[in-house]
Amino acid sequence: MLRRGHHAQAQAARAAEGREEADEAGWNGRSAAGGVPRGAESGLAEEIVTSGARHLYVHLPFCAHRCGYCDFVTAVGRRSQHSRYVDALLSELELERRLLAPELETVFLGGGTPTFTEPAALERLLESLPPAVEVTVEANPETVTQGLARMLRSHGVTRVSLGVQSFRPHLLDVLERVVQPDTVRRSFYHLRDAGFDNISFDLIYGIPGQTVAALEADLADALELGPEHLSCYELEAKPGTRFTHAHGDELERQSDAMESYFELVVERLRGAGYRWYETANFCRASELDLRSRHNLAYWLGRDYLGLGVGAVSTVAGRRWRNTPRLAGYMEALERETAPERAVEPLSHDVRRRERVMLGLRLDEPLVLGELATVLDERAVSRLELLGLVRSDSDRQTLALTPRGRFLGGGVTADLLA
Repeated sequence: MLRRGHHAQAQAARAAEGREEADEAGWNGRSAAGGVPRGAESGLAEEIVTSGARHLYVHLPFCAHRCGYCDFVTAVGRRSQHSRYVDALLSELELERRLLAPELETVFLGGGTPTFTEPAALERLLESLPPAVEVTVEANPETVTQGLARMLRSHGVTRVSLGVQSFRPHLLDVLERVVQPDTVRRSFYHLRDAGFDNISFDLIYGIPGQTVAALEADLADALELGPEHLSCYELEAKPGTRFTHAHGDELERQSDAMESYFELVVERLRGAGYRWYETANFCRASELDLRSRHNLAYWLGRDYLGLGVGAVSTVAGRRWRNTPRLAGYMEALERETAPERAVEPLSHDVRRRERVMLGLRLDEPLVLGELATVLDERAVSRLELLGLVRSDSDRQTLALTPRGRFLGGGVTADLLA
């Protein structure tokens, strides 16, 4: 699995569900926590009482090809279905619109490769979505033309997240990325020329064949361009995939180097003036807040509505995941019924545990209050002695140290009673 900051939605869902993946082969209509499958003609908006989620995620699953390390819900090609899929998205939006607040803070189009979607269908989708303060679209560099960049900007997109991954051609080949470094630079300048002043790069470390020098060079190339935001992720290949079969021995070698890679990323980006605000995310120091507002909503435990195949929502104490079957998703909405969903009620205890697990990813100390009830006090003391967490004198706040942030999930699992 690849821990991806722009898929913090997946992090939020997995906080309760463990490492379960919602792929088409494994879907059985049930959530790991025992939720039951359902679909309602009127959707869930008729049942849930809420003041409205202020964060909207829209999943566009289409890609030119599926990279070997990817474990997200995707569909290769299928251009003839893009417009039909957008119709389904907009139908789902109408079914669940009452779950949204009158004014949204963020909209995030993720994938898949949203910018692989047929331009006319993508434009129609953007025209139909509610406006928001921050509107992010994920993009692969090879899909970004001058025309696409201008279209995104003119349709209210405020932020673009570019899937760079690496500037080294041999590492891009290993990742099965159909892009070259010059294409990355060209796409960046297209976005700048279109008026985008908030661009994020995704970089990966731990790639088979990567060295410290190669990662240094990737960071230098990224910093030369000067994006406002960088997300740097550790590659974790899912067992049993063709990627692990092809690179198993080298992946083991890379796993031994992960901490040194992590430390290098943090050192270089902080040294270049970027704020290390979340375990894998950095933003340029500025009078403006350049953090990803959408992903912050996940890490802060806020409600969000997800639209699309495989999309996850958490609203008013319930979590549900749409079916990852593309045909089933579209067919249900063409009948004006909600797609099949796994629905899970979230107890106060579960929400508190998730709040700790996700909140400790951030650089600001977590204010405990009622969250203290889910912590193991002996574990807190032990981890403080090990230099992995820190708290104030009266245990009102808790934060991970830099090494604790690298170990992340293992530390938070120990903290929870």
